[in-house]
Amino acid sequence: MINHSSFFYFDDKRLLSLGEGASQSYSAAEPFPHIVMDNFLPEEVAEGLLQEFPTPTQIKWYTFKNVEEIKLACNDESQMGPFTRHVISQFNSSVFVTFLEKLTGIPGIVADPHLEGGGLHQIKRTGYLKVHADFNRHSRLNLDRRLNVLLYLNKDWKDEYGGHFQLWNKEMTRCETKVAPLFNRLVVFSTSDYSFHGHPDPLNCPEGMTRKSLAFYYYSNGRPSEEVSNHHDTLFKKRPGETFDSEGKLKTVVKRVTPPIVIDLFRAIRRNSG
Repeated sequence: MINHSSFFYFDDKRLLSLGEGASQSYSAAEPFPHIVMDNFLPEEVAEGLLQEFPTPTQIKWYTFKNVEEIKLACNDESQMGPFTRHVISQFNSSVFVTFLEKLTGIPGIVADPHLEGGGLHQIKRTGYLKVHADFNRHSRLNLDRRLNVLLYLNKDWKDEYGGHFQLWNKEMTRCETKVAPLFNRLVVFSTSDYSFHGHPDPLNCPEGMTRKSLAFYYYSNGRPSEEVSNHHDTLFKKRPGETFDSEGKLKTVVKRVTPPIVIDLFRAIRRNSG
């Protein structure tokens, strides 16, 4: 049990060394620059975050429930525990931003104190987030979005639960990398119009268990000319054989697991019910 009166601060020398040492691996990663770092926080700090992480009914979550995503999110710090708020301040600190600059080679990184789109994320059983590229400008700061940082807080997570973070190639023909959302695992990746990612298949974790993460997004004033595009919101992409309209989604799933006679019966029931 962590003592909330003993605050945590990033070790600047450790992070500087870590960022410099991993920079080549980061830039060379496919399908776009990224890195996965296990046991990123001291164990007692990660435990403290998990202890304070609210359940789906404890606070007022923003609920995404549509064809593209089913998840819960909260960027309202007043609903978070005191230790969580302190750790968030560390992810927005000069020490952590300098680490990101060393790791990614991106100069002039700016943290987001408003946690736009970030903060606490939680996915319940059957939830998902379809493959997408993120919005590219901060609505309030008017800066270019450059980096995502995800910290997972899922103990005893099994492969069969799903929820793996997927990275897709630019052509959306192939998932290049899958990352299990394991406890105290940090993922950093560069964002552009082609950094397609998500966890698109419904979670299969036990009822009452959720996929928990903290999300932080980082910005800069300008970006490389080859990455410049008009302002846009989240760009959801179809995987091969996937459709986003509700009827098409149903057909895709049903055809995969159900005999044709049952599909025909289901269609007849729908027609008769009007």
